[in-house]
Amino acid sequence: MGVPVIVKVLGALAAILIVNRFVGNLVISIGIGALALGLWSGHSASGMLAVAWHGLSSTSNLLLLLVVLQVIWLSSQMSETGVMDELVAAVRALVSQRAAMAALPAVIGLLPMPGGALFSAPLVDSCDVERGIAPALKAQTNHWFRHVWEYWWPLYPGVLLAMKLTKLEVWQFMMMGIPLSVCAIVAGYVFLLRRIKSDGGDAPSKRPAESWTRSLRTLASLLLPIALVIGCYALVRLLYAGVRHVRPQTPEMNSFVPMIVGLCVAMAVLQWQRPVGGARWAGILLSGRAWSMVAIVVMVLVYGAFVEAKLPSGERLVERMQAEMAQWGIPLTAIIVLLPLVSGLSMGLSAGFVGASFPIVMSLVGEQPALRELLSTTVLAYGFGYMGMLLSPVHVCLIVTSEHFHIGVLRNVAGMLKPAAVMLVITVLVHMALR
Repeated sequence: MGVPVIVKVLGALAAILIVNRFVGNLVISIGIGALALGLWSGHSASGMLAVAWHGLSSTSNLLLLLVVLQVIWLSSQMSETGVMDELVAAVRALVSQRAAMAALPAVIGLLPMPGGALFSAPLVDSCDVERGIAPALKAQTNHWFRHVWEYWWPLYPGVLLAMKLTKLEVWQFMMMGIPLSVCAIVAGYVFLLRRIKSDGGDAPSKRPAESWTRSLRTLASLLLPIALVIGCYALVRLLYAGVRHVRPQTPEMNSFVPMIVGLCVAMAVLQWQRPVGGARWAGILLSGRAWSMVAIVVMVLVYGAFVEAKLPSGERLVERMQAEMAQWGIPLTAIIVLLPLVSGLSMGLSAGFVGASFPIVMSLVGEQPALRELLSTTVLAYGFGYMGMLLSPVHVCLIVTSEHFHIGVLRNVAGMLKPAAVMLVITVLVHMALR
């Protein structure tokens, strides 16, 4: 029980990867990792049951499960009605195979939906017309480009929470994060996209302007479901913000509610445009793929509950970790790096690592730091935390992408280590420049 907390957290993550390597079942693997972390943290049997129940029964997590189901249902609906195939064909008519495999997950990445990589995975897979691209490379491309915007895109809960905790203006946070997004796109091209043939499949040829205009109109109409989700999400948030401005006593809205509304509207409009019969809807709603993904997310939520739960001593894991690092004499900058990084690895959610580590990080820089100090600290903490989250074995997008392309999570992570390392170096350089 005297083992440092950071060893316990990383040990639980290692247990998940090792068990999954031999068992090949993520539900069992993550469950064992959660059990190991709970026991190692000193929780009793009744205490672990209470933690797990709290993680599953909270309103926010129940809504998260609903969003995951809706994402899969909308994806299946688009596939059943032919929209998915037409969307891939429309993109391939405009750009090369290589560009299409990056553009499609990047467009889906504008949607702040959990497990959104599952939505873009079939699109990326469909771009491989000749089936000559390794599944691991398709999985890594899908996961990487799905997440290039979350450094600054203000629809993401993690970005909004980081803005709130750092007290940075929206434009300040965006200007800080946009260069990281650009670098992430370049790193993804260098280490992933360059390995894909640019002229594979039906490479686009030179065509008259009228043909390009027609293709763009077709693409816009096919992207309507995605545009509806984004538009409804923004509209619901703005309307509710207006209500809270008029009535300040109105409670905050759960961050998943606007997404649920947007997904419902998109599914309804698509059903109106391209009706699906009752039998096919039954197949969509009851598909084993959808509910197996829900089972995986349930175990991820249980694991996350143990990471966020208070220890029997009354402290939180991250607080104990910070105290241990300070006791060991670790420099302040290293603590600002390690806390978000380990939090990201252990939680697999941007809002999770921000909520767990940023209150401590912000306390380390003082109550009224200079703007350059605040910006440099924020970019360092967010950049390292985000990369930990991106490569976390309990990150839902990483799990569902690996499942879709039938490759191991560890193999998926290994293929992204080079661009991830480059992004960490760039994060440090941006930190130094701002400082």
